[in-house]
This record gives sequence, structure tokens and C-alpha cells, in this order.
Amino acid sequence: MSHRVLENNYLSYNHNHTWMTRFLFLFSLVFFTAFHAQKKPNLIPYPQSVEIQKGKFAIPEMLILNDKLPKEETEYFKKRLGSQFKFQSSSSTEKVHLMHVLIPQPKIPVDPEGEKEKYSISISPKGIFITSYTKQGYFLALQTLLQLFEEHREDREIPAMDIQDHPKFAWRGMHLDVCRHFFSVDEVKQYIDYLAMYKLNTFHWHLTDDQGWRIEIKKYPKLTEIGSKRKESMIGAYVDNTFDGKPYGPYFYTQEQIKDVVKYAQQRHITIVPEIEMPGHALAALSAYPELACTKGPFEAATKWGVFDDVFCPKEETFTFLENVLDEVMKLFPSQYIHIGGDECPKTRWKECAHCQELIKQNNLKDEHGLQSYFIHRIEKYVNSKGRKIIGWDEILEGGLAPNAAVMSWTGVNGGIEAAKSGHFAVMTPGAYCYFDHYQGDPQSEPNAFGGFTPLDKVYSYNPVPAELNQDQAKYILGVQANLWTEYITDFSQVQYMIFPRLMALSEVGWGTSDSKNYKEFENRVISQFKVLDRMKVNYAKSIYNISGKVVPANEGIAYELTVSQDPKGIRYTTDGTEPTLDSQVYQGPVSVAKSMTVKSAYFEDGKLKSAVSSQEFTVSKTTGKKITFEQQPSENYSFGGAFTLVDGIIGNTRQLGKTWLGFQGKDVVGAIDLGRKTGFSEVYFNTLENKGSWIHLAKSAKIFVSDDGKNFKIIKEIGKDEIQNLKGKIKLNVGNQSSKYIKLTIENAGIIPAGNPGADSKAWLFVDEIGVN
Repeated sequence: MSHRVLENNYLSYNHNHTWMTRFLFLFSLVFFTAFHAQKKPNLIPYPQSVEIQKGKFAIPEMLILNDKLPKEETEYFKKRLGSQFKFQSSSSTEKVHLMHVLIPQPKIPVDPEGEKEKYSISISPKGIFITSYTKQGYFLALQTLLQLFEEHREDREIPAMDIQDHPKFAWRGMHLDVCRHFFSVDEVKQYIDYLAMYKLNTFHWHLTDDQGWRIEIKKYPKLTEIGSKRKESMIGAYVDNTFDGKPYGPYFYTQEQIKDVVKYAQQRHITIVPEIEMPGHALAALSAYPELACTKGPFEAATKWGVFDDVFCPKEETFTFLENVLDEVMKLFPSQYIHIGGDECPKTRWKECAHCQELIKQNNLKDEHGLQSYFIHRIEKYVNSKGRKIIGWDEILEGGLAPNAAVMSWTGVNGGIEAAKSGHFAVMTPGAYCYFDHYQGDPQSEPNAFGGFTPLDKVYSYNPVPAELNQDQAKYILGVQANLWTEYITDFSQVQYMIFPRLMALSEVGWGTSDSKNYKEFENRVISQFKVLDRMKVNYAKSIYNISGKVVPANEGIAYELTVSQDPKGIRYTTDGTEPTLDSQVYQGPVSVAKSMTVKSAYFEDGKLKSAVSSQEFTVSKTTGKKITFEQQPSENYSFGGAFTLVDGIIGNTRQLGKTWLGFQGKDVVGAIDLGRKTGFSEVYFNTLENKGSWIHLAKSAKIFVSDDGKNFKIIKEIGKDEIQNLKGKIKLNVGNQSSKYIKLTIENAGIIPAGNPGADSKAWLFVDEIGVN
């Protein structure tokens, strides 16, 4: 029969049975819509492609595994599933429930890293079929599969689906500081397990710092005999300047323990990148070997947090020491990259050191920043000679970047941009998005933290590829990493609290499937993962259950907008400072704040209190809610709410550098406020902070100006450094009887930190909270 006859017959049938065609089409459309409306699986990070198919895989009592599955990875899978399943191996591919095919890698893959971690999963009613190019890809597939088993552990039916998956970024990392506070081998292994669960592949182990040396170096035993302990530790908020009086340590990892941890990580396809700090953050090392400093000492491991002037002196004796240390480190860690720190190195001692000054002269270096570059170049050349590469914090850009060095961009994104534009690889870890020692919820209801405000949604919103890079430059962005510094994290339970659930957001950002427009959907997947963390007895933060408050402009004033991850109808609040109960006002929209008051709120479900009580005190003045503009913007790390933060009616808590403060490094605050109409006032107030250990200094001066047109300003008050010091940064000024439409403040930054202070020669931080007028 010809194709033409077939076509004619089809057309005849179609013409005679139009009603049936329409019915079949309608039926198939309904079926298709219902079929594809099935709930997305609660996977984190979400795969690149998930297609739900017809049918379900019924999880049997006895899970039969193909006996050719990669052994170590499969044993991990079985251990993670635990006692809820029984397992049996079989060589018969017809009867197995789980099998895997290892596909030879292409000879010239387009993206070697992407191919290495690429996998696919096909789940049908008959079983589960995994394909990958490597065992690492198979391991990542198992993480996806484990999440599906966890999600369906009750109904024991996994929807049939096809998953095609691979990561966007080659470096998906988490950092852990074990110097400020130490964590055992078992706890470090748990940390590595958390990374594996969510497909992170790099563990940055911060092993040396001012407060402790945590790695055994056999050639230099005093590093751990002396440098692994300190006489006491700072406790509470930094401004308290109080200590516990308890000796800390000796705490360190033996080389055998490190080998054990490295092997443990390798079994989970995680690379450990060790960090040996230099030339700064060296007090613990100098306490053991003072001859490596520019001065004679004596030195001791730091008991405070912060940055200190005594650093490694760039003399031959020091380079010999560091090369010997690195030799032992590189034998323990097979990673391609060795992290050499390079951050926060004050130049005070180098400026005063005859040897350093002679070295600058001999090598035609511009200044001490050039000397830092010389130092890094020397170390890089040695590490390269051993077949490895260095990576360092973005301060290694100072004075010129070493030829093959990679940059870890933490002070913002500029370090990564500069590195990528000059053809150097970079890992993006800006503090504003990736510092997990920051608060993740309302600071008033959170444990004491370092400062800053980095909630789950902010982490999730991060794009590691800066918009300033073109397509070719973007290829130099290796990936993304979050950092956990432990000044205020004294035990592993608090480590868990600070990384979860933010680690989940990081994982999806690094995988390349995050989309901030779909944040609520992601949040629901996070909540589903809490059941897994509960079974693992992980102390995760429940901050997303708590109410989040945001000040918004409203009718020439402000209103307080409350949000919660659940139904907002469950929010109850008060405005008289009393505790909210089920009988309190039901939240129906932003709460008007027309006068000074305290708003307290809580979330109730099924008649029971389900959240912490959130409390916010408002101090309303004539600037509250008015339009404010800045000449210079705050640092991204401390910019929550932008300029409006200074007129939102909230006085900053001096013990918490949370979301109520704006921070400016090396910049003045120059802000003009439009009062809307000519307004009378006689008092102006604002606060600044002093915390020299963290490079935060009181303002150097302040000037107040007024104007009726917003262009021509006249000064009405000036205050100098001495008066600001006397007032301890709590500035309340009588300016006489004034009447103007505009008011402008210039609050001068302290500038370059003077010698004798932590962070000398670096730019000081200026923190300001609220600008009020009465």
C-alpha cells in the first residue's frame, strides 16, 4: 500500500470521526495535565532535569542490588538507608532493583569537571537504573536516590521519573575554622557527611590561626606543644571584653588522624583543601618559634578575636620553616590547591623592621604591599615546584598576584572580578552571602553571632558569576563556597545550627539550579528536609519558622511588615509591649508605626505557639520614614535595608552587628534626608560603634547641615573626635531652634588605622545606626 493511500485513508477516517478525534484529544490533554501536575520531588540541590513518568517504583522489603555496583559508594548507600531496608546482591540483571552502568568518558569532553560529576537516573516500576561516567557521578546519583527514599519512607512508593543531572560549578565548598574553637575527628567527619548529602565537593579546613595551631608538624613539634593551646578565651559579645579564665587546649590533629579524615572524605568524593595561614594570623606559630617574627617577642596564642600586628617576617629562616611545613602538609593532603591564607596582614612590624625595609629596597618593591606580593610569590613558586597550586584570600592581590594563584574572594566580589579579568581562577565567597557566622534570623532571638545578617533567602539569591564578567572571563569562576568562622561557636551543636539550613541554599546555588523567583518552593523543599535532619538528630536553625519583620515606608511614616514561612493568618501581634497570645490582634497587613512603640509578634498553629516571640522597639522621630540618599554606599556585608536603615525608627543594638547597622569601610557617611516640608527641630542624634579588635572605630568627626532647596546647605553644628570619644559614640546634639526641609550629616570615618591597633594601616570600619531629629 502506498503512502498516498495511507494518507487518504487517514484523512477519510479523520473526516468521518471528528467527534472521536476531539474526544481523544480532550482526554489526552486532561491526562497529560493531571500526569504532569504531580508534585515535584523534594530534592536539594534540585537536578538540572526531572521528568515524571507514569507509574511508581514500590520499595520492596528486600532491595536487590546488582553485584557489579561500585563497592565503596554502594556500602555508603546501604549504611545511609540504615536498618529500615534489607539488601541482597544478585548477578541477574533481570531481577535487580538497582543497577548501574559506567560509561567510558569521552576522550575530549567539553567540560571535564561536568562530565566527571554527570549522572542520570531512570526510575520505573521495574527498578532503578543509574548511568555515569565515573564513580563520583554514581555517588552523586546515590545522594539523589537517598533523598527520594527518605521522602517516600512512609508510603514506600517512588514516582517513576527520569533525571538528567550535572553541576554548574566545579568548586562547591564549605569551610570550617577549627582554630578559634576545636572540633573532634568524629565531628569533622560528620561535617564532611553533611557536605556529601547535598553534593558539595570541597572541604576547606582552616588549620592555623592566631588562636591555635591545629596540625601536627613532625619537624616542628613545638607548634602543637605550645601553639595548640591558649591561656583563656574571649566570651560573650566583643564589646564586653570578658574572658572565661579557662586554659584552652592543647587541641590538634595528629598526622594519622588527618590521614584518616582525608581517606574518609575521599570515600565521599570530597576534596579537602588545607589552609596554613601566612604571612598574617601567625601568633600561635610565633608563640612556638618567636625567631620567625620581626621582633623578639615573647608571643602567645591570642585569647581575643581579631587581627594582630605580629606576623611572619619574610626572612630566609621563615621561608625555610614554611617550606618544611608545607612539605608535610602536601604529603597529607593530595588536593590540587593548598590554601595559604594571605588575608588581614598588618604591615606595622614590616614598616619598623630593618630587614624588611632592606628587602623592599633590594627587590625594587614599591612598599609593604609589594613585600606581601613578594612573600606570596616565593611561597607559590615553591608549591608549584611540588606540582601543586596555591589559593588565597583576595588580599593576595595586593602588590600584584602571583602567576598561577587562584583567589578566594571574601571581602566582596571585586577580588574575584579582578582575578577573572586577569586570567586567574577564583572561588566566590563574599561575606554578604556566604559567611555563615552571620545571623540568619532576628538577632534578638538568635544565639550570639559574629554580626551581619545573612538569612536563608539571601544565600539562595546569590549568583556566583558577577555581572561585570563577559562569557570568556566567567569561565575563570571555579565556583562558590561558604565559610564558618568559629569565634562564637563553642561546640558542634552550634556548628550544625549555623550551617543548616543555609548549607542547602548554598548547595543549590553551586549546582546552578537556584532561582530566587521560586524561593518559596525551595523553602518548602527545605522544610521537607528537616525530617531527615530530625532523624539524624541535627540541631538545625528553625529561623524560617519565626516571624521576619521588615520596615517599609507608609504615608510619610513607616509600617512594620511581618512574614512567616507558613500561613500569615497565624500571626498574632501586640503594639503595647505585651506578649502576643492567641487572642491578640490577627495580622492582616503591615502594622502602622506612627509613634514610638514596641511590636511583638508570634506564629500560632492549631491553637499553639509555634515560633519564638519576635520583638521590635521603634523610636519615631521627624526623620522616620523620610527619603534619604547617600553619596557613598555601605559595604555589601553590612548593608541590609540600604540607606533606609538609618531612618527606619530602629536604634541599633550595640552588642549585635545585625541588620540594624550599616557598615562603611574606609568611607564617610554622607546622607541627606528630605523631611518633605519645612520642619522645626532642635536635636539630632545617631550612634557609632567602637570595637577596635574588629577594626571598628568611632567616627572622627561629624557635621550637620540644613537646606531649604536640597542644593545649598549651611553647617549648623560640628563635633570633633574628643567629644565623640567622651560620648562613647552615642551622639545626641542640641542644634538650637532650626527649621528646614533638608538635613544632611557628614560622619567622618577614622580613616587608616594607626599603629598600635589591630589592623594597623588598614581602612577602619565606621558603623552607624539611626539618624533621628526631634
